[in-house]
Amino acid sequence: RGFNERCAQCSEVNWGLTDGGRFYCRSCHNVTERTREVVNTDFITNSRVQTISKGLKKQENNDGGCEWYICEGFQLVLKKQAEALEALGVCPQMKDEILCNFWRCYLQKSKQAYCKRPAGETVKALSAYESSTDVDSDPERPSLLQLLSLSESEGDLQTDCSFASSMSKVSESTSVYSGSVDGSLYLMKNRKEKLRMTMPMTLSFCYMALLWLREPITLSELLRFVVEGHIPYLNVFQHFPEKMKLCGLDLRIFCVESWPVYEEVFNKMHELAAFLDLPRFPDITDSCFLHPDMLCMKYLMEANLPDELHNWTCRVVKKIGIGEVDFLTLMPGNMSTRKVKYDVLAAAVIVVVLKLLFLLDDHYEWLLSEFAEERNKNNTEGGPYFEFKKWYEVVKQSLDVEQKKLDEERAKYLWRCEKPLFYSVKNKSKVLKRRQMVVNLQNQFGKLSGSVRRAEKPNPSSFQLSWSEENTDGSCFHGHSLKGVLQEKCGLLTAMNPDYWLCTVKLCNEKLCGHLAHYREVEFPQSYHFVLGLFSFLLRIQPSYIHDEVCMIEHKLFNKKLYKKLKYNTVLRK
Repeated sequence: RGFNERCAQCSEVNWGLTDGGRFYCRSCHNVTERTREVVNTDFITNSRVQTISKGLKKQENNDGGCEWYICEGFQLVLKKQAEALEALGVCPQMKDEILCNFWRCYLQKSKQAYCKRPAGETVKALSAYESSTDVDSDPERPSLLQLLSLSESEGDLQTDCSFASSMSKVSESTSVYSGSVDGSLYLMKNRKEKLRMTMPMTLSFCYMALLWLREPITLSELLRFVVEGHIPYLNVFQHFPEKMKLCGLDLRIFCVESWPVYEEVFNKMHELAAFLDLPRFPDITDSCFLHPDMLCMKYLMEANLPDELHNWTCRVVKKIGIGEVDFLTLMPGNMSTRKVKYDVLAAAVIVVVLKLLFLLDDHYEWLLSEFAEERNKNNTEGGPYFEFKKWYEVVKQSLDVEQKKLDEERAKYLWRCEKPLFYSVKNKSKVLKRRQMVVNLQNQFGKLSGSVRRAEKPNPSSFQLSWSEENTDGSCFHGHSLKGVLQEKCGLLTAMNPDYWLCTVKLCNEKLCGHLAHYREVEFPQSYHFVLGLFSFLLRIQPSYIHDEVCMIEHKLFNKKLYKKLKYNTVLRK
C-alpha cells in the first residue's frame, strides 16, 4: 500500500508482490526492480536462518525460459482458439464466461488447480522428496495461469505453491528432459486416464462451449475451420511466449501431426460434460440453428437440391420425433439418451427423403430423369422439372474439382512449424541462420520451377459449394419442381414411388462394434454411394457415419412394418 508510483507500461497504480519480494503490476503484469522494505522486524523473529540463505527463487532459467506447467500451455491454446472463434463472430461471452468456467471446473475436478493439493502419483513423489529435505515453502507468486487467464480476471488459482516449487525440483532430478516443469510426470500420471488433456480435447472444450450457447457452428464446421487455419490447432505452440520453452516430452503433448477426427472430438466432448457434472444444456428448439429443420435447409442449398425437398425433410423429422426438444438437447451423464450429431443427422434425413422419392437403386431415378427431360422440352409454364441425371452431372463435376483441390492442399501442407524451435541461447543464432538458409533455398527453387506462391487463405464461409440462381447455364436446381416424382392422393402430395429398400434389416449394437450398421460400397447402389459421398465431403467425415444415421432414421420411420416382418419370420422358423 505504501508504493504509489505509476507503472512504467500502463501508468496504473495496482501493485502486488512476487515470491522474491519484487513489485509487479496486476494490470499489465510488469515486474519492477523495486523490492519491498521490511520495516517491522517482528514479522521475521521466528523465521529460520535456512530460508535466508536460500536466496531468491529463480523463475528464469539460464536460457531465458521460465517455469511453466502443462495445464498452463493448454490454457493458452484454449485462449487462442476462443479468440479466433470470437473473430469469426461467436458471442464474446463464450471466452470470458462459458469456456473459462468449463476450464476452471476441469482443473478442479482433475485436481490440477483450485484445490489444496493435487492427488495421485505426484503426491507420492512429493512426499518422498519432502521426507529427505527440509525446505520451507515459498511465498505466493503470480501464477502464469493468472497471467494467461481466459477471462482476464484477478482470480488467483488456489494451488499449493509449495507443492509447485517442490515438484519442479522432483522433475529436475527424476524426469526425462522437457521444457515444462511437469512434462514427464504429466504423461506418467495420466497415461491410464481417459480424460487426460490433449490437443483434440481443446476442440472438445470449444465445441462444448458453442453447444451451450447454441451458436450456429456445427462440429464439422469447427473442424473444417481448424483444417483451413482459421482456428489455431496445428503448430499452435508457435504462439507461445518466448519464455515458454518447448522441448522433449512437451512436443509429444503439443505438437500435432494429424487432422482432428470428428468422432474423437465428439466423444470426448460428451465425456467431458459428464465428468464436469454439467446440468442440462439449453434447449435446442425449432428456432435454433442446430435443429434438423434448419440444418436440412442449409444442406439442401449447399447440395444444390430443390427447395421443395425441405417440406419432405420436415415431414420426416416430425413423424419420427427427432425434432423434439428432449431428443436434441444434451443431458450430460444420461446413458438412456442417444448422442445427437446434429449435422450428420440432418444430412441423413436428406438422404432418406431422396430414397423415398427417387429410390436411388441405379434404375428408378434414371427413368424419372428421362420423364422429366421430356416434360421440360414441352414445358412452357412454371419452373422446370427436377432432373436427377442432370443434377448428378453438374454436382459431380463441381465436387471432383473441389475434392482435387482439397487433396492437393493436404498433400502440400507443411507439418513443420514455420517458427524455428530452439532450446538454448547458444544454439539460437545457429538455428535461425539455418532456417533462413532453408527459406532462401526454397524461394530460389520456387523461382526456377515456376511455382506460384501460396495465396492467402480465403475468408471462412459456412458454404463450401455455392450455386447461384442467376446463372443462365441451368446449373442451379433450387427452384426446380418435384411434380415429376409426386402425385396427389387424398388431398396430399405423395411419392409416385411405392417401393423402398432398407439399408439394413437389423441394427447392430453401437456400443459393441461402434456402428449401427456396416457400410461397404460394393454392396450398395452407386447413386446412394454418390449422395453419401457428397455429404461426406461437405461434413468432412467418413460415409459410414452418415450411413449409420440413415439406418437409424429408417428403423424409426418403418418401425411397425419391420416389427411385423421380424415377427412373421420368427413364426416361420418355429
